Amino acid sequence: MSNDATSVADARARVTELIRAARICMLTTISLDGRQVSRPMGLQEAEFDGDLWFFAYADSAKLRQIRVNPEVNVAFSDQKHNAWVSVSGTASESSDTERAKRLWNPLLKTWFPEGLDTPGLTLIKVHASSAECWDSPSSTVVNLLGFAKAAVTGRPPSAGENHEVTY
Repeated sequence: MSNDATSVADARARVTELIRAARICMLTTISLDGRQVSRPMGLQEAEFDGDLWFFAYADSAKLRQIRVNPEVNVAFSDQKHNAWVSVSGTASESSDTERAKRLWNPLLKTWFPEGLDTPGLTLIKVHASSAECWDSPSSTVVNLLGFAKAAVTGRPPSAGENHEVTY
């Protein structure tokens, strides 16, 4: 992909579209002993302007890890459309109560039973530094056939379209 303004804008728009469609992701942090640790998270704001928002407990392992090493990765998978997004960025804790009110969804009571008054409730903000997305050209069956063909011929299958974006 070229780096002209239209291509960059198109790639950013595609990343945003894929993130909105997926909404559930894997947040990867670095543990205190240096291992990568991933866990599923629900994205709280579908409007992607370079920042991703999540609710968490202030005393959770993920926040302890972010406080020591804020570099994170957030990976999204939209299997319905055979698309994936990987966002690299810097995470921080936020106690912005107005934003928390705007982002709150009643379904979150499953994890935070007292709603916005849940003791220790905080926000995680991930500011993206770069993102990469992949669009597979066809269905899972066709992709599996491509992988089988690759195993026989020794030539890699077409992985689809790939876009890289910096923020």
